[in-house]
Amino acid sequence: MSTFRAIPSIEQLRVRAGCRALEVAYGRESLVAALRAEADEWRTRLVDEPAPQDLAAVIEARARVRLEAWHAPSLVETINATGVIVHTNLGRAPLARPAAQRAASIASGYSNLEYDLEQGKRGRRDVHAERLLMRLTSAAAAVIVNNNAAATLITLAALAAGREVIISRGELVEIGGGFRVPDVMAQSGAVLREVGTTNRTRAADYAAAISDRTAMILRVHPSNFRIDGFTERPTLEALAVLGKRFGLLVAEDLGSGYLGVPESAALRDEPRVGASIAAGADVVMFSGDKLLGGPQAGIIVGTADAIGLVRKHPLMRALRADKMTYAALEATLEEYAAGRAGDTVPVARMIALTPDEIGRRAHALATRLSNAGIHAEVIDGFSTIGGGSAPQSRLPTQLAAIGLPAERLETGLRTQRPAVIARIERDRVVIDLRTVPPEQDRLVADQIIAAAGILLP
Repeated sequence: MSTFRAIPSIEQLRVRAGCRALEVAYGRESLVAALRAEADEWRTRLVDEPAPQDLAAVIEARARVRLEAWHAPSLVETINATGVIVHTNLGRAPLARPAAQRAASIASGYSNLEYDLEQGKRGRRDVHAERLLMRLTSAAAAVIVNNNAAATLITLAALAAGREVIISRGELVEIGGGFRVPDVMAQSGAVLREVGTTNRTRAADYAAAISDRTAMILRVHPSNFRIDGFTERPTLEALAVLGKRFGLLVAEDLGSGYLGVPESAALRDEPRVGASIAAGADVVMFSGDKLLGGPQAGIIVGTADAIGLVRKHPLMRALRADKMTYAALEATLEEYAAGRAGDTVPVARMIALTPDEIGRRAHALATRLSNAGIHAEVIDGFSTIGGGSAPQSRLPTQLAAIGLPAERLETGLRTQRPAVIARIERDRVVIDLRTVPPEQDRLVADQIIAAAGILLP
């Protein structure tokens, strides 16, 4: 019993200066829970071991560690040094500064999300960003949902539920996370009608499958893979002509949402949204957070009649975007409309960087590391666009290759805060500064030095 008396009461612990500071930072309930957990642990330990000289200080210190772990956010900032620009695991597209600022401004107060300021009455959220999208794509109407899978789902549900949708077998793709186009189509209530073969589908294949049960022809851009060799695929213009002849809707799922900026050889095979509208598509769906470089969103543009039916569908409420998405998307689109996106939208800017521009920064990084006693050299390499966009894209770059045990250094970099996410090539950690903002170059060097300090004797 006397052994347990060495454990201070919770109230005795709470009045300590350190614990008072913890209570301010984490709240009374959290502090008391942490102190009780530590006290209970010491009741068990004191059965077999003596109490430390200042047990109160030990409990306070351990409670601090416990509280920090309890309250640590799971979503934290990372530095993407992989050279994968649209990195799905790292949050895809970083927002342009104006987009981040607009989202923060709207999030921190009230807005006219569903209020008509001119009429002084309830309005509709689905009008936000529409005028900008119409201007940038030449579509007659537009609507936003929470991601592109949702865009495909609601488009098919609104325009083809209970009827057939014709699609090429070569376009039955699987997107990230194991989601497959046929599964999305099934959830919409549309009936999948496959035509052609994996590598060759002709306009005549689509025409032969049309019946009185057909509602739509769906074309899916193979944004995350390529089939090379003996292939054939009808143009969107040819499908649009077929759709008009039989009175069918023609929809295209573009995936990435390329608006033409930046112009890059790596994007030569990426269709532009405006070109799909000009080719005669009734509906075009694409992502807001891939090549567009905005927030996660599913964007649907097309004819006024088709978009009107999407707007009215019951799924619209379940799949709608929130105010921060609208704010960030509008601000991103404004950069495109003003002709600034190539400089201000990070994804566009990163794609356009030249090896020489990256190389100068890589040499500076290698010099800093060498001055700290860490061997590093600059080598040639390739970046990639990623995110299911422009598959097989290879952007020439310059890499800082670090001469330390690769796996241990890579692990050490991930434990820093902020973490540096790098890649390993030929048993060396390589840093691709294409995906690192220039203002973070020195921080990357500091984090590498800190991680190396754990490895070196």
